[in-house]
Amino acid sequence: MRPSVRSRLCTALPLVSFLHCESGQSPPLDLGKPTCVALDAAQSWSGTNRDKLDQMMRSYGVCSDAYAASKKPLAVFDWDNTVVKNDVGDATFFYMLAHDQIRQPPSKNWRFTSRFITGDAVSALDTACGSAAAAGAPLPTSTNMACAKEILSIYVDGKTTGGKAAFSGWDYRRMEPAYAWLSQLLAGYSKAQVQGFASTAKTENLASPIDSKQTIGGVQVTSWVRVYDPMKNLISALSQNGFDVWVVSASPQPIVEVWAAEVGIAADHVIGIRNVESAGVYGYDLLGCGDVPNGTNDGSGNATGNSLITYIDGKRCWINKVIYGDSTAAALQRNPDVSKRPVFAAGDSDTDITFLQDTTGLKLVINRNKKELMCNAYGNAGGRWIVNPMFIQPRPQQTTPYTCSSNACKDAAGASVPCRDENGAVIADQADTVF
Repeated sequence: MRPSVRSRLCTALPLVSFLHCESGQSPPLDLGKPTCVALDAAQSWSGTNRDKLDQMMRSYGVCSDAYAASKKPLAVFDWDNTVVKNDVGDATFFYMLAHDQIRQPPSKNWRFTSRFITGDAVSALDTACGSAAAAGAPLPTSTNMACAKEILSIYVDGKTTGGKAAFSGWDYRRMEPAYAWLSQLLAGYSKAQVQGFASTAKTENLASPIDSKQTIGGVQVTSWVRVYDPMKNLISALSQNGFDVWVVSASPQPIVEVWAAEVGIAADHVIGIRNVESAGVYGYDLLGCGDVPNGTNDGSGNATGNSLITYIDGKRCWINKVIYGDSTAAALQRNPDVSKRPVFAAGDSDTDITFLQDTTGLKLVINRNKKELMCNAYGNAGGRWIVNPMFIQPRPQQTTPYTCSSNACKDAAGASVPCRDENGAVIADQADTVF
């Protein structure tokens, strides 16, 4: 039977008001209760997503009877392609290449830059960049096309310009070496200097027309970024409703801090890839989390740590470490205490899957056709997943189902395996329906 108009309106109310509404009575007026802030009706959301987000904020925020200001509900956002269109790490990296801000490594030894870099990549970089600058000096990547192109190929494609693998031997659930390499190539600069690069790149990318390109090393790359207005509004509404709002990103910490200010998130609520610092400047080594110690690397193949970033399981680890204070190996595991997990989370990529699975309330997915994430989102274990198309240039429908039950996901070794939901169950194949 189709519900009555009254029933459909009543379901949008909190429980006490719902009961009064269904009975035909006026809901009780609580003059001491804060007013819930709803999403801006002018912002476009797919289907019933706006209603579900508003209901989630009513259920957990300041106008909920269970709300406690001393223990705010946690909301966690991925950044790149979740809150903004395009990638702020890319934008800063491209700016640095265009303005000669990548430094030649100590002793011209590229093995310092990543424990996972291959001999083929080291040889390619030596050939392209070895004579371009002294050790520790900035490389002239604005004019030396071969050097710029080699660095860009390794970062963007994970391969040398000759097609050889640039990285090997990493755990696919903890690390993406090319993402880490961007942060590692900030070595030699202070936080203020890196944020200067990021701020200039931000100004340029926000001003550039949509779809604009720039040429780095003879290769065309994007030169624009936009903040999604609906996500900016959602972050503002969550904050006004008493949520503790954080960003967890696989871009470098100082870069995301600069961009997060665009949506009112303070630097102390940003978690990105974090470098070890010494004498006020970043080094090539990365801070550790869980069972991974702070990194060391002697450039001769002897390295510790440097093997986990804010990527898939690493995002869970850093949430547990920074937000909940867990510096033990257990930070890599799902916290059995549901009060120490996000209530709301948003992401767009497979790198976000673990902290989204951990989330106890609503899980918002921006559809970029990423297989593991979309299998989980459409599988919708627990009925808490919602999907929204990209707000700018949404992807067309994937015409064939995601092969979730057989090979849409990857294990730690990078092998294709069936996808599993947050309860450990294999997910059935899923059609792409929100695009």
